[in-house]
Amino acid sequence: MTKQEIVQQIFQKKSYLCVGLDTDIQKVPKHLLEYADPVFEFNKRIIDATKEYCVAYKPNIAFYEAMGSKGWESLRKTLEYIPKECFTIADAKRGDIGNTSGLYARTFFDKESSGLDFDSVTVAPYMGHDSILPFLEYPGKWVILLALTSNPGAMDFQEIQLPDGDMIFEKVLNTSKNWGSSESLMYVVGATRAERLQQIRKIVPDHFLLIPGVGAQGGSLADVSKYGMNKDCGLLVNSSRGIIYARSDEHFEEAAAEEAKKIQTEMQGFL
Repeated sequence: MTKQEIVQQIFQKKSYLCVGLDTDIQKVPKHLLEYADPVFEFNKRIIDATKEYCVAYKPNIAFYEAMGSKGWESLRKTLEYIPKECFTIADAKRGDIGNTSGLYARTFFDKESSGLDFDSVTVAPYMGHDSILPFLEYPGKWVILLALTSNPGAMDFQEIQLPDGDMIFEKVLNTSKNWGSSESLMYVVGATRAERLQQIRKIVPDHFLLIPGVGAQGGSLADVSKYGMNKDCGLLVNSSRGIIYARSDEHFEEAAAEEAKKIQTEMQGFL
């Protein structure tokens, strides 16, 4: 999917919402357990309920890997069910030496090999450029690089100040922005770090930012939009638990739709 197509979807739907499909078999409503594939049935209903309010879906791969081969099959069916106009993100946070990264890229981007054909994958930058470049070799695919995350442990390394004055997350941005372009490279910036978005936009003014942490984690959509938006919007704001687990009974789809619409309405105002 091209950058232009993502931007077009954002302004057509008046939304930059990404729905995180962090589907835990232990949290799926009990009445779905009678289905052969409860995880896929849950995801299917969530997608049907939210697709008019969002522009992207982000399955967190760990939730599917934890179920072994069944989980991978649920993931494959979920990916195929997502409407083609929606951007898809494999939230896998991979990153390894070049030949191993090449296989990770094949996993998420080569349908003939794995059955999966995501638009993008999240990648950890710690091992440097040769761990990232194999993902960028797939035309039309995106790398979403971890820059500044929203978890408490982010402070352990990401905001350490280096001798040249940059913090580590700034060094990641300054170095990696030359590996790809704003047409193939995005960055993860946690919503709870909205105060850093002005610094980040000075370094990568045109790149899309994937922003987790709005909703259940306490991030502010207003702050993220104020400090992170650019002329193309340039934001994909993720909400997972706040939407998919809004209710846990027979009416979970309606609750998910209500939460997604609520966020979309707020986004429309910021756009």
